[in-house]
Amino acid sequence: MGKTVGIGVTGGIAAYKIVDLVSRLKKDGFEVVVIMTEGATKFVTPLTFKTMSGREVLTDLWQESEHYKVQHIGVAEEVDLMVIAPATANFIAKMAHGIAAVSYTHL
Repeated sequence: MGKTVGIGVTGGIAAYKIVDLVSRLKKDGFEVVVIMTEGATKFVTPLTFKTMSGREVLTDLWQESEHYKVQHIGVAEEVDLMVIAPATANFIAKMAHGIAAVSYTHL
């Protein structure tokens, strides 16, 4: 079985570049789980990432999921690697202070 990469997309202008990253990972045989902040959805739609990854895109920790019973636990068990890209200054500051404010920080 192939490896699964989680991609946490934050709300920076560079979010559009992550669409290409997801496409390349898929071409290289990886499964990709995309988790977006609300801010990220202002730059790229979840539908774009769903089309590229072939999977539902998670945008809210409490949303119903087709794939997981308990979203944050299911994702944490599934992914082999978690990448945050782009990592905005706001996101980095929250991580530095232990603030888990978005869904993928609960993994």
